Amino acid sequence: MTTYENLTCPATASAVQRFTDPTTWGTFGTQWHSGEQKNLQCYAVHQETHDVKTFIFRCADFSALSFEPGQFITISPVIGGQTLFRCYTLSSSPTRPFAFSITVKRVPGGAVSNWLHDNLKPGGKLKASGPAGSFTPVGHPATKLLYLSAGSGVTPLMSMTRAACDMAGNLDIVFVHSARTPADIIFHAELTRMQAAMPGLRVISVCEGLGDTAQWQQPIGRLDLPLLSQQVPDYKEREIFTCGPQGYMEAVKTLLREAAFDFAHYHQESFDITALNEEPLIEQAATLDQQDVFTVTLSRSGKTFSMLANQTVLSAAKKAGAIVPSSCSQGVCGTCKTALLQGTVEMNHNGGIRQREIDKGLRLLCCSKPTSDLVLDL
Repeated sequence: MTTYENLTCPATASAVQRFTDPTTWGTFGTQWHSGEQKNLQCYAVHQETHDVKTFIFRCADFSALSFEPGQFITISPVIGGQTLFRCYTLSSSPTRPFAFSITVKRVPGGAVSNWLHDNLKPGGKLKASGPAGSFTPVGHPATKLLYLSAGSGVTPLMSMTRAACDMAGNLDIVFVHSARTPADIIFHAELTRMQAAMPGLRVISVCEGLGDTAQWQQPIGRLDLPLLSQQVPDYKEREIFTCGPQGYMEAVKTLLREAAFDFAHYHQESFDITALNEEPLIEQAATLDQQDVFTVTLSRSGKTFSMLANQTVLSAAKKAGAIVPSSCSQGVCGTCKTALLQGTVEMNHNGGIRQREIDKGLRLLCCSKPTSDLVLDL
């Protein structure tokens, strides 16, 4: 079973360079492209808190996985005879590539999170695509880092911290995590051990209340500018990475604006994880004489349908009955990546596709609107 007990943190002269160099992470396993599906087998499940579990996987062919700390995969379980797609951040470190994990909070009414908690056991199998995502310290060299998270937003920052502890022990990291109560702090025991093992790591937990905890020595309340200034007085000198519910991330940005922080050194997860269970926003209505109308042909099925210029190709294809894998609908996860065989689109993505993939003719259908008739590889 993969564990992070008895960590050692060797400091190397090029620790920061290794940690932030994109070529580093390709050395820890086979390349798993964001549009490629793999068969995964679950071989361990850990209960983190009363409503959070970690699911540890390995590839069915026992191959290693190469990813950057902070990236996510898109799993596609079959639930009730229907394939659903959801993005989950890899909470494990890429320095341990043969076993990798996602850490999932049970969401009331969430089809996939509840299915995972209730049904996925060691030995269970599912398919996944990925890794993908640009929320990573790779490419942002810095010796001083500040990680700000709330709730299950801790997962990408945990991956970054585990990676730093494994291979870059001379980084200066302050990890500030917000939770409802001490019992709701995900990875609390492990972070405490890591802090003892890694001289450059300081962990601060901020809880809204005590819950059933009788004694608590860390801050009570919510993160605000006075608390941040007190706990991390040099925060303006640090590269900041933030992940959590949308309201939390907006509050962090507001307090940093108040402090005149230089946002060139600020990074946050580019999509609201809770929004992944919602349907995409309904597009603005338009009559046929107000918009250009284009014809879309699906080369494999032979299906043809018409769509308006203000529609995304994904939404139009789904309305026409086409089966297109998708998850975030925000141009982040890469699940709907499809080859454009003919025609042109206007695509505004959020990091879910690489330039070399665009050069090969791939497009993200969720954030592409037609500028001509199209032929898709579907």
